[in-house]
Amino acid sequence: MIRLLDPETIGQIAAGEVIERPLSVVKELVENALDADATRIAVRVRGGGLLEIEVADDGAGIPPADLALALTRHATSKIVDASELSRVGTLGFRGEGLASIAAVAKVMIVSRAAGADVATAIDAHGEEIGELRPLAGPPGTRVVVRDLFGNVPVRREYLRSPSAEFARISSWLATLALAYPQIGFTLEHDGKATFAFPPGDDLAPRLRHVFGGSSSSMVGVRADERYAGVSGWVSSPGDDRPDRRNQILFVNGRLLRSTLVSGAWAAAYRTFAMVGRHPFGVLYLRVPPDEVDPNVHPTKSDVRLRHGDRVVAEVKDAIANALRRGAVERLERSISFAPPSREYAAAASMPVDWAETLLPGSASPGAEPKTLRVLAQIDRTFILASDGDAVVLIDQHAAHERIVFEQLSANARAHAAAEPLLIPYTFEIRPEEAERLDATLEALAAGGLHVEHFGERAYRVTATPARLVHAGRSRPFDVADFVECLGDEVRGLDADQRVWASLACHSVVRAGERLEYPEMTALVERLQRCENPMHCPHGRPTIVRLEADRIARLFKRM
Repeated sequence: MIRLLDPETIGQIAAGEVIERPLSVVKELVENALDADATRIAVRVRGGGLLEIEVADDGAGIPPADLALALTRHATSKIVDASELSRVGTLGFRGEGLASIAAVAKVMIVSRAAGADVATAIDAHGEEIGELRPLAGPPGTRVVVRDLFGNVPVRREYLRSPSAEFARISSWLATLALAYPQIGFTLEHDGKATFAFPPGDDLAPRLRHVFGGSSSSMVGVRADERYAGVSGWVSSPGDDRPDRRNQILFVNGRLLRSTLVSGAWAAAYRTFAMVGRHPFGVLYLRVPPDEVDPNVHPTKSDVRLRHGDRVVAEVKDAIANALRRGAVERLERSISFAPPSREYAAAASMPVDWAETLLPGSASPGAEPKTLRVLAQIDRTFILASDGDAVVLIDQHAAHERIVFEQLSANARAHAAAEPLLIPYTFEIRPEEAERLDATLEALAAGGLHVEHFGERAYRVTATPARLVHAGRSRPFDVADFVECLGDEVRGLDADQRVWASLACHSVVRAGERLEYPEMTALVERLQRCENPMHCPHGRPTIVRLEADRIARLFKRM
């Protein structure tokens, strides 16, 4: 027998979709405050939110005539009819938040609209809405929620400890504050202040609170494209996390729990981050409201985009461009020098003199160019150098690998001619490796390495990439290791680039190989001309700079 459910049951079913835990209450109330144009929002929590949650703002307030209606399901001031769902410009629009909270807790609203002499209060619990009463209060709205899930005790059994529930609230509110620097946010738990972010343009304290000390080296992102405006802050290469939880996304001011642009992060950081590690940061997307559908989840924690693929591509390009700019700036900070002349010093004691600036316009007018003195090779693996201000260490294999990888990519883009071998180099491989090698022959040829069949299990190299020499000495190509590594996955690289990265890795100078002074100088010079000089194609760093203060700490002088 089919029955029509009573209003109280309907309310609790609906509340179960919207109010999952104390954080859900805070989210609904804070988003209402933002929609009311508040400039300060104060959140106070007791017992992890189970005992009491209070959210106070200085926004527009609710007129007395609308207070009871605000607690009614599907009553909202955000939209008028279904046609406006296609261009929602506010965080809330469903008209379910306050009613869902009242269905599982005791709610009191005290609000004073602009021009009113006193505030007005109203209480609600379940389907019961109390009478209006005057009450002293400042302009704005204060909502107090007590005894959350008191009438649905089963829900409480699935919540974590009060400290864990509060940690969720604290993390979410601090993250939300990243998108609203002009609004002041304060948070208290059991009478103790957790944080207070004053309104203003300085986002640094909020970034530091969310991302820790790594925020000081984050890279700014900004681009205005056809389908989305992109801005934000992303981690500097080398600063990474074991998971993607700190990849924060706002779309039109809405904080999402979405993997919407996770592919853009991975693609943009290819060769900038090591395998198994993930970048972090916060991105703000501005998309025309009529190209965003926020009506896809009861908690409004996800959206759909009309031009999703194009938006993701624009986000990827914005991050990648920011990382490339950042790599050049980090190179200038790590190695303060300009391109060398073609006359290399013959003795290790002679400094390398530079004749022009690193990039056009990058040097300060009137500033004397610095010199980088290549000093020695350490453990036949690292190049030791100094500019007088710091010690610079360069991983010779990673650096050379980056140089060759970019040359192979450039050869493919320019369809550069390869250098034919007078005597082709012949080699044999195991049957299980033949299929893997055959799949890469086209990509190898694009990079300049021509390999062809020469029997059942035999192949021969007939031409090699042009200009892949180092200071006049060609490097032997390790065919066996190259074929073995063709199956390795390198995050963020496409199929051709994975082949070129493997080719570069197995045809360059290795750790443990002795280099002469001119070779080291030539390698450093070529590295600074790369698009991403700070990392090899597999994400390992190429350059480490030890500043004087860090060295002083090693000697206990600081």
